[in-house]
Order: sequence, then C-alpha cells, then structure tokens
Amino acid sequence: MDGKAFRFYCCGPTVYGPAHIGNFRTFVMQDVLRRVLEVEGLKTKHVRNITDVDDKTIRDSVAAGRSLDDFTSEWRDKFHADCEALNCLPPHIEPSAVKHVPEQITMISELVEKGHAYASDDGSVYFKISSFPEYGKLSRLDTRELDLGKTQNERANSDEYDKDNAADFVLWKGRREEDGENFWESPWGQGRPGWHLECSAMIRKYLGETFDLHSGGVDLVFPHHENEIAQSICSCGGEFARSWFHVTHLRVDGAKMSKSLGNLYTLEDLKKKGATPTEVRYVLLSGHYRKPLNFTLDSLHAAKEALAKLAKAARDQQAPAYKKLKATKDFGVFSKAWQLLTEDLNTAGALGELFGNVSKASTDTDWLGFFAILGALGLTLPEPEAPELVDAPAEIKELAEARWQARSDKDWAKSDELRDALKEKGWVVKDGSDSYELLPL
Repeated sequence: MDGKAFRFYCCGPTVYGPAHIGNFRTFVMQDVLRRVLEVEGLKTKHVRNITDVDDKTIRDSVAAGRSLDDFTSEWRDKFHADCEALNCLPPHIEPSAVKHVPEQITMISELVEKGHAYASDDGSVYFKISSFPEYGKLSRLDTRELDLGKTQNERANSDEYDKDNAADFVLWKGRREEDGENFWESPWGQGRPGWHLECSAMIRKYLGETFDLHSGGVDLVFPHHENEIAQSICSCGGEFARSWFHVTHLRVDGAKMSKSLGNLYTLEDLKKKGATPTEVRYVLLSGHYRKPLNFTLDSLHAAKEALAKLAKAARDQQAPAYKKLKATKDFGVFSKAWQLLTEDLNTAGALGELFGNVSKASTDTDWLGFFAILGALGLTLPEPEAPELVDAPAEIKELAEARWQARSDKDWAKSDELRDALKEKGWVVKDGSDSYELLPL
C-alpha cells in the first residue's frame, strides 16, 4: 500500500459480446475482495480496463459493418448493466484500450530503445523474451519450453495463444487489410497495439510501477499476465504487482462451458429461466475462488431458498446502507464468518457460518455483524414472504395490548419485559407508527 489506499488492478472484459457467467465469477469474486477490504476499514483504488480493440472486437465489428466505437460501446453498456444487476461496485477508474493508444506507443518505444523489443519487416513490433530472464516465473513455465534461441523466427502475432506457442509476442501489429479502418499512426507505421500491452500501459498510468495486487481469471496467467510482467518491468522498472489473485474456472453441469454444449449462460439467459441476479451472484460466490465451481440450474433453486431463509431470519431487522458497514469492528456471533473472509477470502466457509449462527443473533452487535457479512458478500436479501395470518390467542393479544400501552406511556422497561414474554410464548411484535402487528415465530 502507498499509505493511502490498497491499489489493485483487474483485467476487464473484451467488449465484443455479452459476458457469460464464467466471466462474472471472476468479476464477482473481485468485487467481494474489494468489499472485504472496505468493510475492514481500508480505502481502495480499484482499476479495471475495458478491452475495446483486439482481434475479436475488430473482426466482429468489421463483419457487422459498424465502427469499432459504435460496436464496442453497445457491449460495454451491456456489461455495465449486468454488473449493476449483480451488485458489483463500479471500479474507481475504468480506462479503455482505445483511449490509451499514445501511452502504449510510448511504452513500446522504451522497450525498443532498451533492447527488449524489435520491429519486423511488416511494421509489427515484438517483445524479445530472451531479454527477460524472469519470463515464465509466474506461470512456472520451464525455460526449456520457451526455446529462446528460436523466438525471433517463431513469433506470436495473434492476441491470444496457447502455452505450446510460447515465443516473442506482439506489442504492435502492423496494419492488415482485415483490420479495415481500425489503425493508428506510430513510429513503425500504421497499425494498432497488441492485446497484452494495454494493461501494462494503463497500470503504469493509474497505479505506477509497483502496486498491491493484480487479478484476473486463472486462464490469464499465461500468456497475458506473464507478458504484462515482462513488458512492464523491462520498460519502467519497479516491482509490478506485489500479489496476484487468480480465480479458478467455472464449469456448468460438470462440463467446460461452450456454445456447442449449450451451457454458456449469460445473465440474461438465467433471468429468462426465472433466476434473479442476486441468486446468480450467490451461486458464483458459494465456492472457494481457488477451486473449480460447478454451476447448475438446481444450484440457483438452492440459492433462492437460502436467501429466503436469511430474509426470514432478519425479517424484523433494518439493513444498514453499505457505506455504514465500513470499518465494522465487532461481528458478534458472526466473528468466525468474518475471520474466514479475511483469511484467503473463504466465501463458502463464511456462508456456512452465516447460516449456522443466524438463529443465535439477538443483540444489535450480532445483527450489525450479520449485515456486515452480507455487505462484504454483496448480497441483498429479498422481501420475506408475508407470514400466514394467524389469529393470536386472547392471552397473547392481552400481552401485546399491555406492551403497546407501556410504549405509549414511555415505560420502556415494562415494554421490553412484555416483549420478552411474548417472545417466550412464540410471538414477535412488529411496531408501526400508530399500531403493531403480531407475528408467530
């Protein structure tokens, strides 16, 4: 930390279509991380980029006959709407790749000048991985897999590639016919940045050479994050990210998500099946981020029942606004749940503790702890189902009337005594401004 805020960067969406629930597992867990830090009392500086220029955005915008900006803006807005529905806090800064092309050109120039990059005949520029001995450390790539002696002949020009293709990667892609009008001027000719470069340039601008944490899906470890480390440290020095937070894959019905299997769900798909965004969020954070999570439609039904149970338990409690939960110090009977969240973000364990102790909550401190845990998880409770109307016995009605009279007389001690007596007999009083309601426990 810089003494002011916990500064972290998250790889954001590529806006060429709707984000699916696998993407949102990562974004939801990143949101939980931020919320836990804030409920703990820390200030945060959250930066998340928008990838609005790469192979896919150019390919699909050209195919649609639309400008890159018009095409990507539509999907960016859809992503923002989904994030809001899932109760994800907006990042403090959300830079786009297109708006930071000058910063990317500057970084490439520095890498060329320092001998870490070179231009090719077609106007592209590549990073020379043999110039950075630490390359492969994050992803634990054996240097034998890199075959460093051949890298200038075996270059990776595509934005994304597999581990088997480890080679010098592209920083600047020379203009090609299929790019259409999507190009910029540079010292190496017309073209556009490679995908890996944008994060490094924007991190440098908004977080500096060294920052606290970098996050993304586990699929980004190689090559994306490996390439970020290399180009950032070689261009401007520094430590880059002090820590990494990678979220493991989501599976659907036990299988990898794919269009061919028909299990690549978007939030809109699940809403059409009757699920609420809160139920989707509940499922996405119900497993530990280090372990694969298996998503099923049945898990959405279980989430609905779980949230209803919590809502019923907290029926007579007023949920504080999220900002009032920051710097909560005492979590009452939910202290173990908070401990699990602060120890490696164990959301599954925290949920277990939440359910295991909600029946024990009785004091204001307990309920503040309850809502602080919910706030850290970003979960909002549904309106509890209206209880079935039950006519109270005469004895219960008399106690309730006596309590109401005590409240009217401002005899708070007697009012509390009668409230406790009603509770012992299985009834709770819900006070209004000019009347009360008797409800069975």
